[in-house]
Amino acid sequence: MSAVAFEYPDEIRAVRDGIEAFLHREVFRRHERFHVLLGDSSAKYSSGGIYSQEVCALIQEVRMASAKAGFYAMCAPEEIGGGGLGLLAYFAAWEKIFHLCGTKYWLGHHILGHWAKGPSPLLQALTPEARSVILPGIMSGEKTMCFGLSEPEAGSDAAMIKTQAVADGDGWQLTGGKIWTTNSPHADYAIIFAVTDNERASERAGGISAFLVPTNAKGFTRNQVIKMWGSAGGDESVMHFDNVRMEHHQLIGELHQGFPAAMRGVSLGRIYNCARAIGISRWALEMAFEYVKIRQTFGRPLSEYQGVTFPLATSAMEIHAGHLMSLNVAQLMDSGRRAAKELAMAKTFAVEAGVRALDRVIQTHGAIGMTNEMGLTDAFIILRKINIADGTNEMMRRLIVKEMLQGNLAL
Repeated sequence: MSAVAFEYPDEIRAVRDGIEAFLHREVFRRHERFHVLLGDSSAKYSSGGIYSQEVCALIQEVRMASAKAGFYAMCAPEEIGGGGLGLLAYFAAWEKIFHLCGTKYWLGHHILGHWAKGPSPLLQALTPEARSVILPGIMSGEKTMCFGLSEPEAGSDAAMIKTQAVADGDGWQLTGGKIWTTNSPHADYAIIFAVTDNERASERAGGISAFLVPTNAKGFTRNQVIKMWGSAGGDESVMHFDNVRMEHHQLIGELHQGFPAAMRGVSLGRIYNCARAIGISRWALEMAFEYVKIRQTFGRPLSEYQGVTFPLATSAMEIHAGHLMSLNVAQLMDSGRRAAKELAMAKTFAVEAGVRALDRVIQTHGAIGMTNEMGLTDAFIILRKINIADGTNEMMRRLIVKEMLQGNLAL
């Protein structure tokens, strides 16, 4: 049963049904079989804070099984061997994954090619030589990549990056570093954004280029895993480049024009984070509404206490609204319409509503809601992080205001 009048096209409904069957077959069973390894952070991570070899192998197995089943690259462009499905399918698939998996079956978070880690529109701009090297492994799920844009002094204001690519014969020498790069501890390749024309970059008129760099290149080091929220490990590392040699075929797209490509990637990330927020919040709210029916206090079920259930109702309203906003913006973008304002609205609303929903669900469960077994604190952390990722909520509001001051007042 759906609360949304909009019906997905038959093709997308079939994909969502297929994803559900795949999760039961390839993901849920692995979690049941390896529940200690996948559920205990002390077993999940190595001493250095990266996933253990056993966990990396399971993640790769799931990616490759998904690629073989036709899901992993379904939203990548046909030009690079993907399925060519649009942003509505991208949102629909991710929302289904997070709704069914929550945080309990987190291997499911790897069955669709994330825009920064796997098959992605960003790869359309690769040179033919680079395609021949990277695409087979990326499209099959055997290999992964990461998206190196942020730096210690360039987060929300990404145009302030300092990493340099200096021309050297028919190639470049890369120097500098990156931080907060998802999947960087495990990636085989990195898309690195660097300044190639200091004057143009300082005037915010281009001057930034994108390059494809193998993470095992001479001079490329990953110095430490960034651990957050008290976790034993993490999925981000500090990367450093010490005169890394790059050949001409490693340039992605046009020289000095890498920043628009970066922003296209970030836009995909905002759709993805809408789906994460909606899917995980739905998963959590369903748990809460089941719990209040069976948990009794003072001789009555929690469902009879408005102080408990009304906050959940508020979150249900907010998540429903965020769901509708996300469906709308995905369709706007698929139709080729500019929807920067609407995407900023959807992402900000959905992720803020998601944090509130998880806080209320944990409060509803009481002490048990904070246990590792429930997975609710993991869900809260995920949603709290994406209030910063791919454009902070403050930056999103700044973008909305800018658009409306320029006359884009449509609501």
